[in-house]
Amino acid sequence: MLQHEGINFALTNRIPRRALTLFAGRFSRIRQPWIRAGSIALWRFFADVDLGEAKKEHFESLHDCFTRELREGVRPIVADPQLLASPCDAIIGATGQVRDGIVLQAKDQAYPLTALLGDGGLTAKYQHGTYATLRLTAGMYHRFHAPYDCRIRQVNYFAGDTWNVNPIALRRVAQLFCKNERAVIRCELSGSGDLITLVPVAAILVASIRLHCLDTVLHLRYRGRSEFSCEVPMRKGEEIGWFQHGSTVLVFAPAGYQLCQGLGEGVPIRVGEPLLRMPSDQHPAHSGGAN
Repeated sequence: MLQHEGINFALTNRIPRRALTLFAGRFSRIRQPWIRAGSIALWRFFADVDLGEAKKEHFESLHDCFTRELREGVRPIVADPQLLASPCDAIIGATGQVRDGIVLQAKDQAYPLTALLGDGGLTAKYQHGTYATLRLTAGMYHRFHAPYDCRIRQVNYFAGDTWNVNPIALRRVAQLFCKNERAVIRCELSGSGDLITLVPVAAILVASIRLHCLDTVLHLRYRGRSEFSCEVPMRKGEEIGWFQHGSTVLVFAPAGYQLCQGLGEGVPIRVGEPLLRMPSDQHPAHSGGAN
């Protein structure tokens, strides 16, 4: 078992990660018919891909297929105003409570939240708060959505590495999420004013993040601003953006928010399904969902 994990880690990490990620980004956009068809077929052979839910039946490139939109209604958004919806399709990884500014990455691997968020003041808002790690596999739907009616107030972008984010790497690479390319998205909830932070994290072959609230694509070659002030309203379930390829979304909520019953490490979840429950004394605004 350990030998198998060592081989997996070496093949997906002890390689020129940045160069391969940039190459994969360019290759995935090739529209030549036989390259497009062959690369999509190869991807579907190695990944569990369901294209039956896609809005389109034909794709111009592997990238077009990877970043596909879904048909309306295939991801119903939980209507209960006490519940925050999952922002993405994922397998749940580490979850828990932020204690002394420390968050669990995997068993025996933790990281300081300030190193991830880059802001001690923001970290303080999540003392004793709840976090959830949502890992997107290669074949999943790779767009992410607002967990609640909210207003995006700020986005901070951090250029970084592209370590693999699979469980093997998370057990071996200290503070991996803090090293990889990522965006920190601050979402102020309607009604309560609570601040929920989403952190999409890139990985090998899967860097580059596109957000509707910005007029630029955040990617490995981006050298522009790293801090963006926003004033963008979003409805619960409305699309925030997408990975140009895919990776992980980390969710942070203040003290009092609880992970919904039945959720835990290894459990699959889909966009719109219940993820977090508000504090029982909260009086939320109506949040009916975007679709």
